[in-house]
Amino acid sequence: RLVDALLAWPTLAKAAVASGVCDGLMIEVHPEPAKALSDGPQSLTPKNFAKLMTQVRAIADVVGLRM
Repeated sequence: RLVDALLAWPTLAKAAVASGVCDGLMIEVHPEPAKALSDGPQSLTPKNFAKLMTQVRAIADVVGLRM
C-alpha cells in the first residue's frame, strides 16, 4: 500500500544510515506514485525524497558518513 511505503521506507533508510555501515541507498522516486506503471507503492514523491535526504544527511554527519 502507498501509505505503508511512505512510512516504512524513510524509517528504514534512516536506520540503515544510522547503523554506520550503509554504503548507499536505492530509493524509487516518482512524481505521482499512485500512477506509476511499476513500483508505485514503494516510491516517494520528489518532495518526500528531498525531505528524507535532508534527514539522512544529518544522520550521516553524526555517524561519520558522507552522502
